Amino acid sequence: MAPRAVLIGPPGSGKSTVAKALARLWQVERRDTDTDIEQRAGKSIPDVFLEDGEATFRSIEREAVDDALRTHDGVLALGGGAVLAAETQALLEAYAAEGGAVVFLDVSLAAAAPRVGLNASRPLLVGNPRAQWVALMDARRPIYERLATVTILTDKTSPTDVAVRIDAELKERA
Repeated sequence: MAPRAVLIGPPGSGKSTVAKALARLWQVERRDTDTDIEQRAGKSIPDVFLEDGEATFRSIEREAVDDALRTHDGVLALGGGAVLAAETQALLEAYAAEGGAVVFLDVSLAAAAPRVGLNASRPLLVGNPRAQWVALMDARRPIYERLATVTILTDKTSPTDVAVRIDAELKERA
């Protein structure tokens, strides 16, 4: 069992909303590892960061991603930083090597800012949110690009249109 597609990308790229639209298009279930993390921890992601620290959050996240890649066969959305773990990168590389679709939802800061709100509910964007987001993307972009089997720019595009583009890209590659 493996997901039909795994969505990766930064905060504000639309992973959760595109996952819903793509799952609806394909008539499959969707799963979001951020939700899995909150269920495992019994609290919100900001609370995990605040009370337990980023290391604990990342540990729970690695477990959630591993579990979802093994047990979910619909559309899977990963948290923006999930790809930072070497273990997760290896899992995604193995998934892609077996024909899995790792879709990088790319987005500019201009498009991400209104979607994310760049507020305190995003633990890694506290302080100067715009500068933090740019730094985060500078660090993560090479990982997203290396892992992706498909890249879709989500700027000025509805989640439904992004889902349709993903579907078309994957059909073209099949």
